Amino acid sequence: MTAAAIAFGVAAMAAVAATPPVRALARRIGAYDHALCSRKVHGRPVPRLGGAGMVGAFLAAVGAAAVADRTVLLSLSAEPAVAAGLLAGALVIAALGIYDDLRGADAKLKFTVQFAVAGAMYALGFRIEQVAHPFGAPLELGLLGLPVTMLWIAGVVNAMNLVDGLDGLAAGIALVAAFALAAVSALTGDVLVLVVAVALAGAALGFLFFNFDRASIFMGDTGSMFLGFVLATAAIRPDPAAPGTVALVVPVLALGVPLADTLLAMGRRALRGVPMFRADRGHIHHRLLDLGLTQRQTVLVLYGVSALLAAAGVVLAFASAARAVVVLLAIGALGVVALRRLGFFQFAKTRRVLQARRRNLEMQGHVRRASQALREADTLEEVWFALRFAAWGLGAAAVALRLPLPRALAAPSFTHGFEERRKLLVARFGLDPERPGDAHLELGFDDGRLEIDRDTEIAVEILCASTSDALARVGRPTRAGLRLVDGMRQSGTHRSAGL
Repeated sequence: MTAAAIAFGVAAMAAVAATPPVRALARRIGAYDHALCSRKVHGRPVPRLGGAGMVGAFLAAVGAAAVADRTVLLSLSAEPAVAAGLLAGALVIAALGIYDDLRGADAKLKFTVQFAVAGAMYALGFRIEQVAHPFGAPLELGLLGLPVTMLWIAGVVNAMNLVDGLDGLAAGIALVAAFALAAVSALTGDVLVLVVAVALAGAALGFLFFNFDRASIFMGDTGSMFLGFVLATAAIRPDPAAPGTVALVVPVLALGVPLADTLLAMGRRALRGVPMFRADRGHIHHRLLDLGLTQRQTVLVLYGVSALLAAAGVVLAFASAARAVVVLLAIGALGVVALRRLGFFQFAKTRRVLQARRRNLEMQGHVRRASQALREADTLEEVWFALRFAAWGLGAAAVALRLPLPRALAAPSFTHGFEERRKLLVARFGLDPERPGDAHLELGFDDGRLEIDRDTEIAVEILCASTSDALARVGRPTRAGLRLVDGMRQSGTHRSAGL
């Protein structure tokens, strides 16, 4: 327990010390979350990369505990492959998160790395081969052990990433889950998991000083994926006393909020016909905000739910079968009631959902065809033709492609429909989310809508990404065109051209 206290204290203090320099670095290199869509509620650019400070604090805490307490050092030395594998895997996942925060990583790259690391963890002994439960003998998985292990690790990693939607939410839930793992490991005498769990909890708590409402820095994918990986892997670490047996009830309940949110998101996106890996605005925390709660109230409510679930998980780990059944039935019933109150499982809205699905599939089809045309485009004019086709499919009555100088001066004016005098709802979408003031797409709607719904935003985001790639490939101004642009700028001709 002395080592646990040292690990927790060092992690918390190290996170507090490391976060301000990381925040300053993020500002200097322009690593911001710009809040350019309706699903993001912070409403202002906020630096990210805060997870890098948590990673450093976590490693410092584990090292300090090993130096200060011989028991920890012996535990690490007794299982060097297990300890080194967990730390190495965490660093690889954190590196993936840093790359995503700085450059952007698509779903294919993320899942490739996550499954590769999960497979390596399985080879090192982090396996789910049997699942212990309170209703009898452990469930043997056999050949399913490898895919279940990989899905567990990747699932928790992405669940923590999905729940990171409000100030302090992901860090607080990780803090609660880490304490639950620490409690169980303390009762079972697992020194390694105890130190890892309290070090993670301390790093999350230290980061919360800067991330709680109103946050001055976000953890980014660096932090959310790192937290998810350590929690998922520590929960299934090899147990010499019972090889291959994992009591998943504790981590599943401790991470009940992000896991439930992930499963609901997958089902919702499948039903509505939107891409699975495009974030929407239907998460649990969004539903609480829609009920009128503030960001802080929403986060505190979800902290409380996570704490109750984590406590239930710890109790169930040592409960009899009869008591476990009662507790699980109560949790399930309360969960269904709460989710229905938040608007989930509303079967009366099935017709509306199916209508939305039909509309979304039509929009996605137009965008796919436009994206194919953009990939084949050789000129700016062909890019513009594809955009006009896509705008029609999105229900827009007007469209404009705004290019930054000097390209805008060297290219034709790309605008349609804005010349007519009529009332339009005009929405602006940056082609590069990391450069909101650069090239952008404008769409005008005259169908009476008062706002752009998230499903339309998703379709436009896909279109903008394809347009950005096309513009990077075609339409580069010639030297003669650039000389003409310079002459126009010096003479002021561009002002008369309305630019």
